[in-house]
Amino acid sequence: MVAKMPSGWVVMGERQVFAGYCLLLPDPVVPHLNALADAGRAQFLSDMAMAGDALMQATAAVRINYAIYGNVDPALHAHLFPRHANEPPATRTAQPWALDWSLAPEYSDASYGELKRRIGAYLRAAVRR
Repeated sequence: MVAKMPSGWVVMGERQVFAGYCLLLPDPVVPHLNALADAGRAQFLSDMAMAGDALMQATAAVRINYAIYGNVDPALHAHLFPRHANEPPATRTAQPWALDWSLAPEYSDASYGELKRRIGAYLRAAVRR
């Protein structure tokens, strides 16, 4: 767990296909974005963008790829992938699911804990504003 947000929780991805890969999970769980009332929908999307701001600051990413699916797991969740200009040419323009996730390092606090703390600190400060 990275941080509690007004709409739910930001967590680190189990496989760090891109360093800093996170998910936003709503609380309470809903089946999809359109199941939220207008205010909840706006809050979830705002929190998603705020998490993207945190990732950009913590990872020096040039952009964040956002994805909301729900085809396999019918529960709303957003994937946030920090992308960098120095990615290998073969992956620079690839969407994350085209990559071999089995080669991605698993999240560990030893490897990614400091990054998680920086993302969390940014989010906690942003939520207090």
